[in-house]
Amino acid sequence: MTRASGIRVVAIADADSFVKWAASLLGSVPGLRPHLLLVRTPLTASIEQQRTALAGTALRSEEVTRIGFPEAAGWLAGQRPDVVLLAGRGPFVRLMGRVIDSLEHRPVTVSGLPGMAVPAQRGALDYRRHTDLLVVHSHREVRAFEELGRRIGVQTPVALATLPFARRRQRMLSPERARVDAVVGGRGGVAVAERPAPTAPVRPAATDIVFAAQALVPVAREERAEIAAMLVRAAEAEPGRRVVVKLRSRPGESETHLEREPYAGLLPSRLPKNLVFSYDSMATVLERAAGLVTVSSTAAIEATAVGVPVIALDSFGVSKSLLNTVFVGSGLLGGRSEVVAGRFRHPHPDWLRDNYFHPEAESTWWERVEQLVALRRSGALPARRVPAARGGSLHEAWHRASVLGAEDRTVQGSLALAVGSPATRALAALRRRREPSDGGTWSDAATDFTLEPNPFHDSIRR
Repeated sequence: MTRASGIRVVAIADADSFVKWAASLLGSVPGLRPHLLLVRTPLTASIEQQRTALAGTALRSEEVTRIGFPEAAGWLAGQRPDVVLLAGRGPFVRLMGRVIDSLEHRPVTVSGLPGMAVPAQRGALDYRRHTDLLVVHSHREVRAFEELGRRIGVQTPVALATLPFARRRQRMLSPERARVDAVVGGRGGVAVAERPAPTAPVRPAATDIVFAAQALVPVAREERAEIAAMLVRAAEAEPGRRVVVKLRSRPGESETHLEREPYAGLLPSRLPKNLVFSYDSMATVLERAAGLVTVSSTAAIEATAVGVPVIALDSFGVSKSLLNTVFVGSGLLGGRSEVVAGRFRHPHPDWLRDNYFHPEAESTWWERVEQLVALRRSGALPARRVPAARGGSLHEAWHRASVLGAEDRTVQGSLALAVGSPATRALAALRRRREPSDGGTWSDAATDFTLEPNPFHDSIRR
């Protein structure tokens, strides 16, 4: 990775997961001093979520600016960045793309997704088609998005980065000698780390079972209730260990995706004393983790990076709609009884290189950015502009108001929502009726991309 001398970078984000991803991704570039611009939407991270998202990154609170959407164009014009990283859900990226189109000094635009992105979804690529570069995090994702682009006629360049949360880090050692799961010199020995210096902080023993909750999967209330019951059984099976439910948002806060059935409402009112909730950063929670369980959260990759064994739940099947087909062949798939018994596991080595643990030298996204900056400065990089909305200014107003929610105070936005919301519901219902009866590409286990709309009904309007 080369140093980023003389290149000014701004990340524009709103939701907490994109704040974490943008800060971590840009923090991986030596010599780069980026700035984070948080634009107010219904999804924008709270101050507490921002603090958690930035924990462990190089970005400081004074390098974060919070503004409303109407001020974004003027702020960017004054800063004149060379690169803008658009970090948000697809409609947010498209809206901010229109702001970029209005600037006299046009930056290189980069977009990406804040975690695992298998399957590659049509909407994810289509909303980002106007950016100069799409960043993904595994060789498998590169192939999936390039094939998806060929299928739908989108030619957005794709570049490989190391998932910021997949950089291998040494586990914090206990005060006693710590056994390290590594073979020394191929002779079958076990590496032993000696007692840390007396000044080292004493860390609690790593005994927790951590559950990385997700808003989208599983969808059904009964399946989420089964997970809640599993967590209670795991806590009761071994009272000496904690079962930690890792959540992204406190009551009253928003997050990237809408959670319709929160686990707090599915767990009994009287919990085992060792079943607790945590809003800390995932890195902090993993310091005490003996195992992590999830359906398909990127936390599984973060845990693998620090040597924490994982179970990716397959109790409800393995399918694209559960976002867990990425774990096929990993050795991580397991059921609820295995979680209760604490039978966590590490991934198969053959799975790692194609799935988020490629050598750092293969992550060339920043070199691609530098090349694009050089082309833009020389006038040789054409602008990839957001296409005009097919419904004209009213359609654009509807899109803006949909993203900004109450932050959009324009009369045109209110009118567009009043007219457009019933129309979009009718169109969505029509599309669902036209979807293939066999599920189409969402049911095709032989591919890593989908062509139909996703099944989550996860509106950005809250």
